Amino acid sequence: MINGSPLEGVKSNIVIELDDDAQAKIIYDAILLEFSTAPDFRSSMVIDLDGSNIIVNIDAEDSTSFRASINSAIKWINLALEINNLTN
Repeated sequence: MINGSPLEGVKSNIVIELDDDAQAKIIYDAILLEFSTAPDFRSSMVIDLDGSNIIVNIDAEDSTSFRASINSAIKWINLALEINNLTN
């Protein structure tokens, strides 16, 4: 329980489906370092690659840190996609 809240934590697996395996690998490689070096005071994020899917696993102590983790993950993935689209 967190500060009197019945919420014991928030966990989620988010699957991002990309066009093909090659694009997924490029995006995965581009953001992997961000995930491995992100501060993990109240949440942790792990990223995996499965074919053309990028899987983001988030385990957070509370909804605020969960939301922050999702926002960071989306920001990094979106930026990598935008850069990849500019270079192709």
